[in-house]
Amino acid sequence: MFSKFTSILQHAVEALAPSLPLQEDFVYHWKAITHYYIETSDDKAPVTDTNIPSHLEQMLDILTQEESERESGETGPCMEYLLHHKILETLFTLGKADCPPGMKQQVLSFYTKLLGRIHQPLLPHINVHRPVQKLIRLCGEILAAPTENEEIQFLCIVCAKLKQDPYLVNFFLENKVKRPDPKRPGVEGVREDLASPDTGQPQAEGQAAESPEEPKSAAAQSNNNNYNIVTSLLNLTKSPDGRIVVKACEGLMLLVSLPEPAAAKCLTENTELCELLTDRLSAFYKALPMSMDPLDIETVESVNWGLDVYNMKDDAAIFTGKRALISFLSWLDYCDQLIKEAQKTAAAVLAKAVRERFFVAVMEPQLMQTSEVGILTSTALLNRIIRQVTSEALLQDMVYFLLGEEKGPETLASIAQNPLRHRLIEHCDHLSDEISIMTLRLFEQLIQKPNQHILHSLMLRSLEERNYLENKPQEEREPVENGQPHDFIDLEEDPLFVDDFSPENRLSSPDWLSNSPTHSPYHAKPDGKTEVHKIVNSFLCLVPDEAKSSSHVEGTGYDTYLRDAHRQFRDYCGICQRWDWRGTPKAMEKCDLDSPFFEGHFLKVLFDRMGRILDQPYDVNLHVTSVLSKLSLLPHPHIHEYLLDPYINLGPGCRSLFSVIVRVVGDLMLRIQRIPDFTPKLLLVRKRLLGLEPEGLNIDHMTLLEGVIVLEEFCKELAAIAFVKFHASASTSP
Repeated sequence: MFSKFTSILQHAVEALAPSLPLQEDFVYHWKAITHYYIETSDDKAPVTDTNIPSHLEQMLDILTQEESERESGETGPCMEYLLHHKILETLFTLGKADCPPGMKQQVLSFYTKLLGRIHQPLLPHINVHRPVQKLIRLCGEILAAPTENEEIQFLCIVCAKLKQDPYLVNFFLENKVKRPDPKRPGVEGVREDLASPDTGQPQAEGQAAESPEEPKSAAAQSNNNNYNIVTSLLNLTKSPDGRIVVKACEGLMLLVSLPEPAAAKCLTENTELCELLTDRLSAFYKALPMSMDPLDIETVESVNWGLDVYNMKDDAAIFTGKRALISFLSWLDYCDQLIKEAQKTAAAVLAKAVRERFFVAVMEPQLMQTSEVGILTSTALLNRIIRQVTSEALLQDMVYFLLGEEKGPETLASIAQNPLRHRLIEHCDHLSDEISIMTLRLFEQLIQKPNQHILHSLMLRSLEERNYLENKPQEEREPVENGQPHDFIDLEEDPLFVDDFSPENRLSSPDWLSNSPTHSPYHAKPDGKTEVHKIVNSFLCLVPDEAKSSSHVEGTGYDTYLRDAHRQFRDYCGICQRWDWRGTPKAMEKCDLDSPFFEGHFLKVLFDRMGRILDQPYDVNLHVTSVLSKLSLLPHPHIHEYLLDPYINLGPGCRSLFSVIVRVVGDLMLRIQRIPDFTPKLLLVRKRLLGLEPEGLNIDHMTLLEGVIVLEEFCKELAAIAFVKFHASASTSP
C-alpha cells in the first residue's frame, strides 16, 4: 500500500517539475531503478508493486523521442548512455534472477520494445547483441512458463531484425565452448556494481560499443556452434498454448530463409529442427486410424498450418479420424512451406530428413503391407500428400523415395530392383479394383507435378533411344511413294476401317487444314510420316459405327475434348518449359536402335490394362484412360511419336498405344457379332451412365458395353490431343 502511494506521489512530482533535457531525464529514470536495488532489502514484492515498469517505459519513450529528433542513423546521448553503461547487460542479470518477481517479463518486454521501436541498427553493438544472445538462452527453458508470451514476442522481433539484415545472424552463432562471464552472477553482484560511483565515463569493456562490431564471416565461424535462437523457438513449439506454437513456427520460418551459409549449416547440423519436423510428422501419421475411407481423405478441407482451428462440435461432416487427419495435413503443410522458404542447402537437408525419417521409416512399411484395407488407406494418404506438396526440394526427395534415382534404361529384369516402385506400379493392376483405382489416381496426380524425374523414370528413359522403331538399313527399306512405303497399310483401304472413313465420321475443319504445313513438325519431311489430319481421323475412326453411341446423345461431341485438350496442353507446357526437352525427336543415326526395346514397367501395366478394357469395370477403365491421356499430352517428341502416331513402323515384338487399341477393336468386332441388339443396348447403357435414363433391369454384357463407351470416348480424346499438339507446334514453328 505504501509503495503504491509513493508511486502516485512520484508521478505527481514529475508532472509538476519542469521538463529536463532528455539525457538527464533518461539518467534520472535509470538511477531510480538502480536505487531500488540499492535501497530495498525486501525483493519478494512483485515488480508491479514498484515503479520499475513505469521507469522502463519512460526510458523507452525518451529513446524513441531522441531518435525522432535526430538525423537518420545518428546515435543520441541517451542511446550512447545505454550502450556505454551496459544497461541491457544489467537488465538481463535482473531478469534472469527474476528479482523482484515478474522482472523477467519486464526485461523481455523492454528488449522487445527497444528493438521494435528504434530504427537505427542496434544489434551490431556488442553491448546489445551480447545481452540479447544471453536473454535468448533464457527463453523456452521452462515449458508453459508464465513468461512464454513475452519470450515469443522477444524472439520474433529478433527474427524480424535478422530477416532485415541477414548478415547479423553471425552474431548469434555461438561457439559451444562458453566464454567465462566476467560479471559476478546474481543480483548481489549487480547491487555492488550499481552502488559503485558513476563517473559518467564508459567502462573499459563498453568502449567497444562506441562503434558497431563486425560479425565474424561464415569462414571464420566454428563448425561447433550453438544456434540458441533456433533452440529456444524449438522449445516453444512444444507449448500447450497453440498461439505460442504458431508464433514459434513463424520465427523458425524466418530463420530458415536467411541466406547466410554458416547459419544454414548450423541450423541443420547443430539444432534439432530436422527431428522436430519429422518426429511430429511421424507422430501425427501414426495417430491416424488404420482404416479410413479414401473419399474422406481426399475431400477433407485443406488446412493451412497456422489455421488449424478445427471445431469438432460444429462439424456436420464428421468422420472417425478427422481431427487427427487435419492435424497431420496441417503439419505437413508447415513442413512443405518451411522447406520451400528455406535457404537452398538447408532445404535439401531438411527434405532428405523428411524422406529418411518419415517416408522411408514410417510410410514405406504401410505401403508395402499385404492387408488390402491398409494398402488402400496408406495409398489414399500418399495421394493426398503428393497433391499437397509444393516445395521443390521436398517433392524431389518424395519422388526419389517413390521411384528411385535410377536414370538408365529400364529392362524387364530390372523392374523389381526398387521394391516400392515395383509394388506401386503393380498395384495399378491389383486384384482389388479399389486399390487399382486409388493407385492409378496416385500416378495421375504424380505425373502432373512439376518434376522432370517423374516422367523420366516412368517413361522417357525407355523411349530415349527410339528403339521401338523398326531398325532396317536404308538400302533394305522399301522405296517411298507419295510419302508412304509400298508395304504401308493405309487405314482408308483396310477393310476393317473402310466404312468408318465416311464423310460424317471425318474431322471436317478446312480452315485449320489449309493453314497447316504439309508435314507435322514432330516428323522430318522425308521419312514417310503422315499429315496430322490422317492421324486425327485414324483415332476418330478406330471404333466401328455399330460400336458408336455418342452421336445419339447431345453434349458428347469431339469439340468438348478439343477445348479440354487445349487447356490441359497449355498447362503442361507451362510445367515443362524449363526442362531440357528437345523440340524434335533424337536423330535416328544417333539412336541405339540395336538395343532391345522395353516399354518400361509403368507403360507395360497400363497397356496390359488397356488391352482388357472390354472386360474391366467402368471406373477402372476411366482411370486407365485418364492416365494415358495425361501422358499423351506431354510436350515431348518421343512421347508424341510413341503414343500418338498410328503410322510409325514398330520393331518386332514392340507395341504402341495405337497398336494396343487396334487389337482391342479387332476383338470387339468379333464379339459384337455374338450379341443381339448390340447397338440399342449400347445406347441405353450410355444414357444410363449420363443419368438420362433411370436404372432398370440388368443388361447382359454390361461390362463390355461400358468398356466400348469408354473406348469410343478415349479415341476422341486422343484425336483431340493429337490435333491440339500439332496446332500448337505449327503455330510456334518458324
